[in-house]
Amino acid sequence: MIPEDDPRVAPVGHPAPPWMVNYADLMSELVCFFVILYALSAALSKDMQKASQEVQEMIKEGKMQGEVKIDKEGMRITLEEQSEVAFFESGKAELTDAMRSQMDKLAPVLRDLSRKFDIVVEGHTDNVPIYTRQFASNWELSTARSTNVVKLLLENRFDPKRLAAVGYGDNHPIVPNNSEINRKKNRRVVFFIKNTPYPEAKSAAAASGGEKITVSAENAAVPEPAVPATDPAGAENAGAQAPPEEAPAEASPAEEAAPQPAEN
Repeated sequence: MIPEDDPRVAPVGHPAPPWMVNYADLMSELVCFFVILYALSAALSKDMQKASQEVQEMIKEGKMQGEVKIDKEGMRITLEEQSEVAFFESGKAELTDAMRSQMDKLAPVLRDLSRKFDIVVEGHTDNVPIYTRQFASNWELSTARSTNVVKLLLENRFDPKRLAAVGYGDNHPIVPNNSEINRKKNRRVVFFIKNTPYPEAKSAAAASGGEKITVSAENAAVPEPAVPATDPAGAENAGAQAPPEEAPAEASPAEEAAPQPAEN
């Protein structure tokens, strides 16, 4: 034990040693540094950076309209409808020729990303209500549209385990739905490239390394035939055959002469 009057002991209210200030400042800077690294983990990915540049070049050349954003969760590629280009017909989920043309340009970029990252296709609509025999609300409409986009990617030989479809309806507008131009901006398709894979991928890999239990047909237990409780002979009479059933009685002449009901 160090006595209280030892100069190495700092009493309550006594200032800390001078080196403590520099040490605390260094620890704070390290924490900020690692927080920034985590936030920029997606931005530091070379694959996402390359894909972002390719999509931005196509947007600048006028081949498609939209934007690309990268954050700590991943990258979002947003395709917006132009004045003369409609991705879907009003109230329908089938892809138009214009949307298929956009997907032909974007598919090579997404295919390279799908080898390492999961891709979630988000469907968004405007706030115009819909109630048809096929779609009861914008929820169903947006989900069906994103699902059809995923089906198109599957036709291009994308890995199914890397794709997902989700519909948000009109609940996430980027601009107010107060004009036709703004409603076209809200009718969009977003490709969310996740920075982290689906969690089941790790659990499945861990489960594959476990032991496998195999039960063969030879080791399987075969139950013995049950012996009736009323049999006084017990096991000796277990193999005896049951007496044959009596043959049904022959029908009387009156019953044979009776007319039978006709089939419908």
